[in-house]
Amino acid sequence: MHSAAMTAGAGNGVSVVLRPNLPAAKSFRLSQLRRLRECEQVAAVCYRIRSGEIEFLLVRTNSAHWTFPKGNAEPGLTHAQAAALEAFEEAGVHGRMEEASFARYVRRKRGVRDRARSDRSIEKEMVVQAHLCEVSRLEAPQEQGRTPTWFPAKKAKRRLGEDRTADFASELARVVDRAVSRISRSHLRAMAV
Repeated sequence: MHSAAMTAGAGNGVSVVLRPNLPAAKSFRLSQLRRLRECEQVAAVCYRIRSGEIEFLLVRTNSAHWTFPKGNAEPGLTHAQAAALEAFEEAGVHGRMEEASFARYVRRKRGVRDRARSDRSIEKEMVVQAHLCEVSRLEAPQEQGRTPTWFPAKKAKRRLGEDRTADFASELARVVDRAVSRISRSHLRAMAV
């Protein structure tokens, strides 16, 4: 071969491009793919409007922090579908989930064991895609110990910030502020129609 591609059979009017040995496609181990998947999560920012005030539904984690229902992005589901599934499992939510994410934030998880060096733990970053969910009804959550509770926006920001770093608390407060802004705009439009 004299170049990266060479034409064969040019004399008979048929043109076939031969390529030299191309590098093999990069392969991943299944464990690597699982770790990559675990780096992206989805959250359901569940809300209702009661007496003209926006309230958010938060759940308790195993470590007693208040948070939005959230979990890993699931293969075969859109992010909105995965967020709806988390809202149902963790908070018993039935409602209308927006397909498009309205915010994203980075969650840092401490204490994850470094598999290469089992003697130390590392901090892992996970990107969380947040989807708005207008709650139409609740039932008992499938997961035990979640304690779904409604909070007005100001109190939700306070609860989300408890026992968290200042950076993460402000990031969660920003998500609540963006949600309030988006919900207010969409409800004003709905009332104008």
